[in-house]
Amino acid sequence: MPFKIIEKKKLHETLTLIKVEARMIAEATKPGQFIIFRIDEVGERIPLTIADPDPERGVITLIFQKVGRSTYELDELEVGDTILDLVGPLGTPTHIENFGTAVVVAGGLGTAELYPITRALKEAGNHVITIQGARNSNLLLLKDEMAKYSDEMIVTTDDGSEGVKGVVTQPLEDLLKEGRADIVFACGPVIMMKFVSKMTEKYDTPCWVSLNAIMVDGTGMCGACRISVGGATKFVCVDGPDFDGHKVDFELLMQRHATFKKYEDESMKRYLMLKEAEGEHKRKLEEKV
Repeated sequence: MPFKIIEKKKLHETLTLIKVEARMIAEATKPGQFIIFRIDEVGERIPLTIADPDPERGVITLIFQKVGRSTYELDELEVGDTILDLVGPLGTPTHIENFGTAVVVAGGLGTAELYPITRALKEAGNHVITIQGARNSNLLLLKDEMAKYSDEMIVTTDDGSEGVKGVVTQPLEDLLKEGRADIVFACGPVIMMKFVSKMTEKYDTPCWVSLNAIMVDGTGMCGACRISVGGATKFVCVDGPDFDGHKVDFELLMQRHATFKKYEDESMKRYLMLKEAEGEHKRKLEEKV
């Protein structure tokens, strides 16, 4: 059954938010879970975080960045168009309880993953401190929504266009030094999660990271998303996406991220050439008309 897009919003030149009708997924989703989509029968399978399930309306919110052919094709769809497959909710939900003071470290698109987790932490009675970072102010996703469920909000940007100029680990270390973090949740670029994990380990503070490994089936059968945690092989799609950041082999994760880069680049190049050719053909037809 195709899944209809009922709302689309451009958040940035490369970032898009869509709301999709998917009642059964919306009703079953818990914080930390995700879906895998396939646009059509020849499309590849791509995981996306469920940023905001709405069980009453039977709708899920997805936020994605245009980085490859499939996300470019998804961005071409408009309200009323449909996606062939949405499988979910997948993954193990984030463990939520009243930890005391929970620090949420959100980098870039990782905010989409952490938004429902932040809300759940606040609803569980935690004092929530959010550190949200991005390259610039235009890339700060869901800032108002994150602030709504945060007792304290710290914003960092690489270029200083908003908040503190710098990276998220700077204010995080201040909080750790002051003993103001009982637990840390992080999601964002792999390199960011690596350094957040190293810093929290230094201060003996638990840190859970949400990993974005390459996936295919999302059920643990293909093994594409395997990682090493504490020396043991784990599968992000079923054992995660949340893992103890102090035990994750980030170097291996980064190596596996680059495994198919050559083929991804070639696919993207062919796609852009095809779009250019289609545009030229359309232009010539219009000239004849």
